[in-house]
Amino acid sequence: MTAASTPKGERRRQALVEAAAALLVEGGFDAIRHRAVAERAGLPLASTTYYFDSLDELIEAAAEHHGRAELAHGRAKLEELTTLPRGVDALVDLALDLLLGPESRDRDAEAVLLRYERLVATPRRPYLRPLMRQLGADLQALLLEIFARSGREMDTAQVERIIALVDGTVVNALVEIHPDPRGAARRVLREALT
Repeated sequence: MTAASTPKGERRRQALVEAAAALLVEGGFDAIRHRAVAERAGLPLASTTYYFDSLDELIEAAAEHHGRAELAHGRAKLEELTTLPRGVDALVDLALDLLLGPESRDRDAEAVLLRYERLVATPRRPYLRPLMRQLGADLQALLLEIFARSGREMDTAQVERIIALVDGTVVNALVEIHPDPRGAARRVLREALT
């Protein structure tokens, strides 16, 4: 048994992954550096290279941790759907939470910008492509189920168009330095669903 496979080692590795995921959300891929992750986790610098063979492996673990956490949040929202209102506005807000991340009123435009920067930067990291494809497929499946439980049967192609509509609206709002990209996406998605 190696030190990395002990309970203490697993806790340290998880602390590094969580620290890297927080840095990813706050500053994108460039924010994940060995020193920054170790400092955020409160661990020695050498721990990042002990538990991860490369910075790419650490970045992948951070992206997976963050993506799985967002999907878990979406699944929890799905389970609450039987008690939530099923109107168009509730459905739009739920879909935007999944596509743009949970709303944060204090810095929503910045959070959305960082999210899209991560998505756009992913193709430059080929090692992330399989993970991102899987997370994207899981997101589509979750959206399909949410629409179905809300009384709106859709197929995969329709969900892909909804995602493209939201992505295009958000990117356009970010280019125009729109103070509320989520609001722009909300308006367009609401029109598409009514």
